Amino acid sequence: MSANEPIRIIIADDHAIVREGLKQILADSDDMIVAGDAENGADAVRLARRGDSDVLLLDISMPDRSGIEVLKQIKKEAPGLAVLMLSMHREDQYAIRSLKAGASGYLNKQSAPAELVDAIRLVASGRKYISAALAQELANQVSDENRDIPPHETLSDREYQTLVMIASGKTVSDIAGELSLSVKTISMYRSRLLQKMKLRHNAELTHYAIRNHLVE
Repeated sequence: MSANEPIRIIIADDHAIVREGLKQILADSDDMIVAGDAENGADAVRLARRGDSDVLLLDISMPDRSGIEVLKQIKKEAPGLAVLMLSMHREDQYAIRSLKAGASGYLNKQSAPAELVDAIRLVASGRKYISAALAQELANQVSDENRDIPPHETLSDREYQTLVMIASGKTVSDIAGELSLSVKTISMYRSRLLQKMKLRHNAELTHYAIRNHLVE
């Protein structure tokens, strides 16, 4: 991308209202254009493969696959594309996982439009975007290398997603429907995470999630 060319952006979010809202925000910036939009992970990967965009705004909660799974695939197929993760979840829930998976930044959807625009410009230039709160969390992790790793940090991305959704009050059937997976698959994730975390049932899981601020 040359200095005189606009930043070409792909928007991937399963909510049409959110996509249109983001387009309106970006329309006010002369140095940005929306090159495409996607309502699911498969479409996001397809647009990323074209290789004609600079930044992908990717919702972490996609209907067909988790945003982190989509992110990992895109970083394999289009490693030069900067991916800015968008989420309603607090940064301490998914931000570090996103950055480890290759994201260029993580932004809460409740952030001000100006912060979004600044974040896009930053990641388009090849740098990382993190908020002050996330920077502090990363600093804490680096400075405390000998700390005991919390059980939830040993989970896979899908197991962690299942943990948060169960703790939020959703049933296995609810989760299966939302993630377009079978009930058997979600039950397997549940069994794995309970075993890894040495928990017996959903009540203990929910108590753990609340105690560790993984859910509101």
